[in-house]
Amino acid sequence: MGKDVVKIGDKAPDFELQRLDGGFFRLYELLKKKNVVLYFYPKDSSTDCTKQACEFRDHYDTFQDLDTEVVCISYDKADAHKRFERMYRLPFTLLSDCDAQIRNLYGVPRKFGIMPGRSIYVIDKKGEVQYVFNSLSKPAEHVQQVLDVLYDINHDSIAQYA
Repeated sequence: MGKDVVKIGDKAPDFELQRLDGGFFRLYELLKKKNVVLYFYPKDSSTDCTKQACEFRDHYDTFQDLDTEVVCISYDKADAHKRFERMYRLPFTLLSDCDAQIRNLYGVPRKFGIMPGRSIYVIDKKGEVQYVFNSLSKPAEHVQQVLDVLYDINHDSIAQYA
């Protein structure tokens, strides 16, 4: 694990990873346009990771309505991501962090020191972390908590202009 753990109120560390289509994803390019839900998960097609991915998929239109993009990162290689994306019709970005560089940058904890953790970061358009959640259990419930945070972010930004 990296030295620092990203917390609420921190500036989200920028990073760049190759997308499944061969282009490059850069966090701060996306943040110019949208809020980001950045979630790290252990493994494509495992039971809990599939439940969580499908829950994000089933609420994807709501995320879009809240001016938010979902970005998912695991150790899996691009071919595993492509199968996972196709099998479950996942509409969001899946990225490979095979060497754990980004996971370490964010300080994502490991369970028992070996198993990759599940962490979610809600990042607003200013690049500030608004919410952090670390848990390997109850993966489907995380999505509603994230949506609640995004409703608050959008309400606050609308109130600024009222």
